[in-house]
Amino acid sequence: MKVDPEIEKIQERVEKESAFCVKLVDEMGKVIVGQNYMIDRLMVGLLADGHILLEGVPGLAKTMAVRTLSKAIRVGFKRIQFTPDLLPADLTGTMVFDPKTGEFHPKKGPIFTNIILGDEINRAPAEVQSALLEAMQERQVTVGDTTFDLEYPFMVLATQNPIEQEATYALPEAQVDRNGLGGWIPQETPEIVWRSTTYEVRRTRE
Repeated sequence: MKVDPEIEKIQERVEKESAFCVKLVDEMGKVIVGQNYMIDRLMVGLLADGHILLEGVPGLAKTMAVRTLSKAIRVGFKRIQFTPDLLPADLTGTMVFDPKTGEFHPKKGPIFTNIILGDEINRAPAEVQSALLEAMQERQVTVGDTTFDLEYPFMVLATQNPIEQEATYALPEAQVDRNGLGGWIPQETPEIVWRSTTYEVRRTRE
């Protein structure tokens, strides 16, 4: 039975992309230990061109995971620490006056990159979350009176602390809806415990 040429092309592309994904996961696994769930979420978000919202306490290698992914695919990476005193301009940028020309010029903020780790997003005030929402939904950012398109790919990995922690606020539904994936990051896995208490410790001491 003769296979349709278009189907053959699709099969070849699937095989090629699958091999790339396996290689990428293996490379990340060399750096990130015991966080397969988070790595899987990053891969799905990247392939689906979507954003991710993960919940978990600090210290779970979120920054390292996103930085490793960005290096592996050779794109830009920025980490933004959300705090109660953060302003929208700290995220998107602002207009700066040039005394030489007497004109205002846009100074772009850290959101102008490919992959963003928005750490502890539920500590930010509503106006900052709105600025991030525009970028996530429209893939564009407004600075002053000028609107700029964001680079491709553009993915936000937003993390939030458990809501019962101090100075955290529930995210609005619109913000949650912009994230294609979500989930809870486990604090420890058997692999982490095993490596930190047995083999890896002995090998380091030797």
